Amino acid sequence: MRTYVLAVLVVCLSRAASAQDRPDVSKVQIKATKVAGQIYMIEDIAAQFSGGNIGVSVGPDGIVLIDDKFAALAPKIEAALRAISDKPVRFIINTHVHGDHTDGNAAFGQRSTIIAHENTRKRLITGRGKIRPPAPAVALPVITFEDKIAVHLNGEDIRAIHVPSGHTDTDVVVFFTKSNVVHMGDDFFNGMFPSIDTESGGSVKGLIANLTSLLDQIPANAKIIPGHGKLATTTELRAFLTMLKETSAIIEAGIKAKKTADQLKADKVLAGYDTWAKDIKADEFIDTLYNDLIR
Repeated sequence: MRTYVLAVLVVCLSRAASAQDRPDVSKVQIKATKVAGQIYMIEDIAAQFSGGNIGVSVGPDGIVLIDDKFAALAPKIEAALRAISDKPVRFIINTHVHGDHTDGNAAFGQRSTIIAHENTRKRLITGRGKIRPPAPAVALPVITFEDKIAVHLNGEDIRAIHVPSGHTDTDVVVFFTKSNVVHMGDDFFNGMFPSIDTESGGSVKGLIANLTSLLDQIPANAKIIPGHGKLATTTELRAFLTMLKETSAIIEAGIKAKKTADQLKADKVLAGYDTWAKDIKADEFIDTLYNDLIR
């Protein structure tokens, strides 16, 4: 099991590590795995947490990265990229604001163009105390958008769309239309309870709405890169959505019955979802859902 950032486990934020909580780079092992067409995924190959999954488009025009993990991992990311392409990284698309997906901007932004939703830039500029210090200028997106944007490179139409108030209010999902691959960012934690960062505009109802809409848009045979977890298909994504609907309904019923979060934990209301309780445990997820749904 990955050793995730302590801040995540304590307050159920995202894997937005503060400076002192970055992974031990010496222990991190990552690799580029072929997904489909000209798309790869850079993922962990050992127990040490390295940040969110990176999507990679390769071809004669250069490389497009979807997210870039932590800045200290840039040499290892570069090594993984060199194994599949000798072209430079031309563009980076951030799926959302959290540090395990954007901290590498500080390294790659020196020679690549960063693209993100407007809220990502705003939140990177302002920071969030010790959890997320303000980002340096080199790490800020230089191209931002409200609803959608397209990058046409390597014969691939790479389309990024904003999905509102799910994991955060900065979320972007990326479609590689030719290769039939979708990068979901942290709107999808494959096979595990997700973090929902309400302090950054996230909500479980928004996440459920996003996934319901996206499943109507994603081809049934598409490959799906989650923000965390193994490469997936629409089968795993539908299972994730079903889990969110069912667990939310359970907590809402408890709220209507005037029960506290502690009472719901004592009742073990999510005991039927033990297989999802990996890095975020059931009690922590109860707190996340309860505090969100009671607002």
